[in-house]
Amino acid sequence: MLLFTAALALCAPLTTEPGDSVKTSPFKISGYADGYYRYNLHNPGDAPYNNLTSFTNSHQSFELGMVSVKAEHTIGKVGLVADLGFGRRAEEFSYNDANTRFAIKQLYVTYSPSEKIKLTAGSWATHIGYESVDPYLNRNYSMSYMFSYGPFFHTGVKAEYVLSEKTTLMAGVANPTDLKSASGMPKTFVAQVATGSADGKVKAYFNYQGGAQHDSLRVQQGDVVLTFAPSSLLSFSYNGTAQYRQYRGETGWGDYHAWWGSALYANLDPAPWFGLTLRGEYLGDTKSVLGFSGSVIETTLSGNFRIDNLTIIPEMRLDSGDTDFSLFANKSGAAKNSTVSALLAAVYKF
Repeated sequence: MLLFTAALALCAPLTTEPGDSVKTSPFKISGYADGYYRYNLHNPGDAPYNNLTSFTNSHQSFELGMVSVKAEHTIGKVGLVADLGFGRRAEEFSYNDANTRFAIKQLYVTYSPSEKIKLTAGSWATHIGYESVDPYLNRNYSMSYMFSYGPFFHTGVKAEYVLSEKTTLMAGVANPTDLKSASGMPKTFVAQVATGSADGKVKAYFNYQGGAQHDSLRVQQGDVVLTFAPSSLLSFSYNGTAQYRQYRGETGWGDYHAWWGSALYANLDPAPWFGLTLRGEYLGDTKSVLGFSGSVIETTLSGNFRIDNLTIIPEMRLDSGDTDFSLFANKSGAAKNSTVSALLAAVYKF
């Protein structure tokens, strides 16, 4: 499908009228590298070191995150994006591709037959949720529970239609969640409605994925992201999601059971070189869909010190669990209902 769409798109410039010019964008290379040090105040002895979210499963260790390089090029109505990553973060992002720290994060071609329509084929980062695998796009370095247990990427085809200046519609068909290869497997439907206020201060994204993941699992997920920027100094963001799962047993399909989450981000930028972000998140999993058998609350305060292309992120995080069993432990293995972590990260973007 990807090769067919690419071939079709590459033929598009040949159909222009005599005298038409083919617009070509400069070949663009961008990327980043990141690393961090994390210390959990309970000094746990075993992995995942009181960390139940993505990319920071370490304790009292200097860690490398990922080196990422993204290439972009457009000629006429056709575009290509190749986004590659190497490192532990890339390995966890592509967890279905076993035993590799080199990952194709994104690889897709686009074809825009008009200014209002864009077709995409390949693998792209998910539209669901507020946070991103790329740390320079996040103000908190550690990840939310919703990001960690939601989809990371989709592989398939999608179409975007610009309904108005502020509103875009997207719909597509993709492999099951986080699979770049899925021979003979069912497909997932993905969709988004993106809109905003006339002044650009309010933006809203209504996201969806749904379908069979394999012969014994169906997933339906709705997600919303809202942002509000009353000024250049202060902004707020909200992410809410609910994922329903239905399993098939020996007697047929069971009932749908859900986990859900809600997070609020408050961002303050008193100076161009410094910003603060406070994230408060609640994850509900009373039916033990994710294995928590209860709820988890996390509060994270992160600073952003910006020095040219470098951002230094000191961070404090409190995680608390109200579950049927204790989620955290100290060095001797004694159970704890809450835990505190300190982290210092650096992200260089080019």
